[in-house]
Amino acid sequence: MTVNDAEHSAMRRAFTIALNGPRGVNPQVGAVLLSPDGRVLAEGWHRGIGTPHAEVDALSKLAPGAARGATAVVTLEPCNHTGRTGPCAEALIAAGVARVLYAVDDPGDHSSGGGDRLREAGVAVEAGVLRDDGRRLLDSWLTVQRLGRPHVTVKWAQSLDGRAAASDGTSQWITGPEARADVHRRRAQADAIVAGTGTVLADDPALTARDADGALLPHQPMPVVLGVRGVPENAAVRRHPLPYLQYSGDDLRAALADLRERGVQRVFVEGGPTVASAFVRERLADEVLAYIAPVLLGGGRLALGDVGVATIGEAKRLEVVSVERLGDDLLVVSAPRAAMAAAAPRTDHHEEGDH
Repeated sequence: MTVNDAEHSAMRRAFTIALNGPRGVNPQVGAVLLSPDGRVLAEGWHRGIGTPHAEVDALSKLAPGAARGATAVVTLEPCNHTGRTGPCAEALIAAGVARVLYAVDDPGDHSSGGGDRLREAGVAVEAGVLRDDGRRLLDSWLTVQRLGRPHVTVKWAQSLDGRAAASDGTSQWITGPEARADVHRRRAQADAIVAGTGTVLADDPALTARDADGALLPHQPMPVVLGVRGVPENAAVRRHPLPYLQYSGDDLRAALADLRERGVQRVFVEGGPTVASAFVRERLADEVLAYIAPVLLGGGRLALGDVGVATIGEAKRLEVVSVERLGDDLLVVSAPRAAMAAAAPRTDHHEEGDH
């Protein structure tokens, strides 16, 4: 089946309007309905949990029968299950849509199969239209479906000899301004930022994403504190634009599950050696960012503590993704080899996960 210029243009438009919807538990999805001669009839997007999906939103803007013979261009495979809303595949069939193009297969065990259902009903279906662009749009959401929890980045700054602070506990600043600016940029890309109560009490971090002048960036990660100790009334985290969440830290998987239910897709962990070590030890670090400064501190303030390695054969081996120079410092980005393999694009029909 040939995809023409009007259909490619409609898919790009669908990617754009998908971003009107909230990023959270459900994917951001856009849909454009085209007439047989390529005119845009209607467009729609998903506005959040419990609201009509993008295809139904677009159909609702047309008079009954107006979609007969039309082409539906959708960023994600139309769903094939009844949840808070009905199956979009059935809505498209009932509307008389003749052709459906979509970018990315739905990875859900229950929600996938919409493409097959459409074909069974005689609708022409083209999957994988601008797939790479679709995957970029849905990257975070697809990762959550694959992992069953939010993606976790663990970050720390260290001296060349692996220390996170001097012997007296001071650590501001091991790295230079370029490295710190990079951290704030990455914070702004996350949905939640995690610190331990030890770091909150010792360093009083704001857990915000800021520019070089200290002004808040447009997107702020949700602040999360791990630990049972109370957060002081005058702590900077209490002045964060978003209310902070606190978990005991005894069950990291339960905390991540709760964050997922709140719509968190990307977690940025930078709350000190204890918290960083816990995520690494529990095999919950999907990405590791090590900012390395050319300075020697000595002493015992290590960037990581016990990560569950008793002998060299148990070493947690990572694969280097990139090495970048930031001013005088280096950023080494790495990931567990299993995570790298799982993150590679698949060529089969469905990915594992749940929608």
